[in-house]
Amino acid sequence: MNDSQSQVHLRLANRDDAGLMLGIIVSAFSTRRVLDPPTDALSDTVEVVRARLDGQLGIIASVEDTAVGCLFLALDRKRRIGTMHRVSVLPETRRHGVATHLATAAAELAVDAEMTSLQLVARRELPEVIGWWGTHGFRTISQIDEHNLLLGIELPARIKVPTSEAMASLGNKLAGVLRGGDVIVANGDLGAGKTTLAQGLGQGLSVSGPITSPTFVISRIHPSRTGPQLVHVDAYRLASAAEIDDLDLDDSLTGSVTFIEWGAGLVEQLSADRLEIDIERSPDIDDNTRTVTIRAVGSRWADVDLHALFSEEL
Repeated sequence: MNDSQSQVHLRLANRDDAGLMLGIIVSAFSTRRVLDPPTDALSDTVEVVRARLDGQLGIIASVEDTAVGCLFLALDRKRRIGTMHRVSVLPETRRHGVATHLATAAAELAVDAEMTSLQLVARRELPEVIGWWGTHGFRTISQIDEHNLLLGIELPARIKVPTSEAMASLGNKLAGVLRGGDVIVANGDLGAGKTTLAQGLGQGLSVSGPITSPTFVISRIHPSRTGPQLVHVDAYRLASAAEIDDLDLDDSLTGSVTFIEWGAGLVEQLSADRLEIDIERSPDIDDNTRTVTIRAVGSRWADVDLHALFSEEL
């Protein structure tokens, strides 16, 4: 795991990294202001860290071959909750995105392990820490005791789609939770299955007319016999958000389900509430399986359990 632009490199830890991780943890937590009661992180030992690595995942962040941050990730497979512990960054490398890289890596590992949410415990006496997690989408779930809050974020739903028929079925299922005003942004390589997903969506919404890729006409409107119409947009040939504005999609948003192919980076201004769908093809040319990741953005989706919706076999 690495990010060449920021030069922050991430790797999974092993038991031999216990001493290295302990040094980062002690350095990070000892420079925070004194708390009462004190954090138990400062009581960790090499043996404690090594034992934690036996049952949890450890992630180490390095810059120019120097380890500068780490965390532990516990996976509760029964409750499908990932929990981060000891998120630590050396004081001299804070404010350089290391913690963001660590949290992002933990989220990816949790999604791959089919977790539905990612959580951590934060001290109430550290509002700046709570605020930092808030800017990354974490909200307060509950108050554990007078000193500790449980913070969490819902994770994207990820599903393996083996055939084009299954992709259409996925769209059909998705239609069951949609309503007028919803915006879906679908991304993926040519031939990944975006239009097939839209066809299943159209079937679930009972819209009229064949659904084909609107690459050359940019957008098509499909009226529905029973509910919101489907506005199908292909942004492949559009170069900027200004060209999206020229389509006047705002006029149809309220009463429509708007499905936009190739929209990443262009259409986010249309709605703060949206579903972002990424479709990845298998690296094996003979394997038709697609990996579909569905990320809910905004309060509209706070009470919609996409994981439960797609937990059944397609």
